[in-house]
Amino acid sequence: MSTRYQEVAANLQSEPKVWLVTGCAGFIGSNLLETLLQMGQKVVGLDNFATGHQYNLDEVQKTVTPQQWENFSFQEGDIRDLDACRKAVSGVDYVLHQAALGSVPRSLQDPITTNAVNINGFLNMLVAARDEKVQSFVYAASSSTYGDHEALPKVEERIGRPLSPYAVTKYVNELYADVFTRAYGFGSVGLRYFNVFGKRQDPNGAYAAVIPKWVAAMIRGEDVVVNGDGETSRDFCFIDNVVQANILAALAQPDGVNQVYNVAFNARTSLNELFEYLAKALGNNGIVYDKPPVYSEFRAGDVRHSQADISKAKQLLGYEPMHNIVQGLEVSMPWYTQFLR
Repeated sequence: MSTRYQEVAANLQSEPKVWLVTGCAGFIGSNLLETLLQMGQKVVGLDNFATGHQYNLDEVQKTVTPQQWENFSFQEGDIRDLDACRKAVSGVDYVLHQAALGSVPRSLQDPITTNAVNINGFLNMLVAARDEKVQSFVYAASSSTYGDHEALPKVEERIGRPLSPYAVTKYVNELYADVFTRAYGFGSVGLRYFNVFGKRQDPNGAYAAVIPKWVAAMIRGEDVVVNGDGETSRDFCFIDNVVQANILAALAQPDGVNQVYNVAFNARTSLNELFEYLAKALGNNGIVYDKPPVYSEFRAGDVRHSQADISKAKQLLGYEPMHNIVQGLEVSMPWYTQFLR
């Protein structure tokens, strides 16, 4: 754990604040909710259950004390509704905006809904937070913004052309955030997530991310389908690293605000390597998977390789990722095996 994060956590324990987590019933949002409540913070949650689940909130409740759970208030609502956004931010100190429609394939199939949620909804949250004069606004950006820019590692200041409607929406978020700083003096921090994984990441559905999707197939004894030749690589980032980055960003020093940061581990893992890591982690949990992977066509809208330079986040936020992919899978696998059995 970074020294800066330890300082921030200690200060929060002594002086609780009020946080809004949008998308609180989702994968990343529920992990943020859990950590904040365990830190003694008051949290308002906003979700419409489009991709989030009540069982994620139920699980969080089991991980915190009754007193901590009393500090959570939930509002069911949609970020496309400005009134719902205004209600959610009322009296809030810090906003962690995670609500969005993720998935490149989903955006290719339904760009209109992706645009409505990720752009119109984002703008609603910006307006509501600006008018409420919240102390900080942190939002989920995306590594998809790098598009067809092939140079590695990815550096925040150099991006390419978007390869999907989803990537367009996440880039527009950054543009709007920058305009709100210039036009209204409203500061924000964007976090470009790189392939986040961990507990409560939904393994079901057509748009499941690769790690929970493959784990589910392995546990059920089904084929693992690899898009392409398996040499496509990603910078997989464990959820605890992402939680750390969000809290650090919310309490960033002035020179760290009005910035966009990569949130990753700064390592490349090929899909073939990932397959081996997952099989080994499952084996350590008593599940043997001995089928070879099945290779299929490359997926539309995907980049070939991805790896983040995280030096900016280290320097300005004090970010220090604690788990690499193997360590993160070791921590996550017991949850996956319990959830899917």
